[in-house]
Amino acid sequence: MRAHKRVRESKGAEIMKYILMMSCPKTGYDTFGTWPKKDIQAHIAFMQNLNKALRQSGELVSAEGLADPKQAKLVRAGKDGTPVTDGVFPEAKEYLAGYWIVDVETPEQAYAIAARASAAPGPGGASANIPIEVRQVMSGPPEEFL
Repeated sequence: MRAHKRVRESKGAEIMKYILMMSCPKTGYDTFGTWPKKDIQAHIAFMQNLNKALRQSGELVSAEGLADPKQAKLVRAGKDGTPVTDGVFPEAKEYLAGYWIVDVETPEQAYAIAARASAAPGPGGASANIPIEVRQVMSGPPEEFL
């Protein structure tokens, strides 16, 4: 993971972290591999350029793509504390494909970044219109629980 380097200054506004989660349908990982190579390359280049721009603006904290869900395991603590795994869940309709954590001054900035990511090119260069879930990252539990 890259260290976060703040390039911009806050001007007194509170900086908020948001996670932008990109999900894909259950068939998405298999479908992506069937795209023409030039379309896959364009999609990857778009994401790399988006990350570079966010890094340069000081808004990017972290961004990662995730491995194929076929490699996922659900882990729980067994009675003796050892990990008990269960794995891949075919009933799931969508999987988390990747995420960004951004540091911004307003929710609207996070929404604008999510819209940019959503517009990544798909087959034939058309916007893939990928749904991106945006949620604020909490710095701690809500005051009412302390």
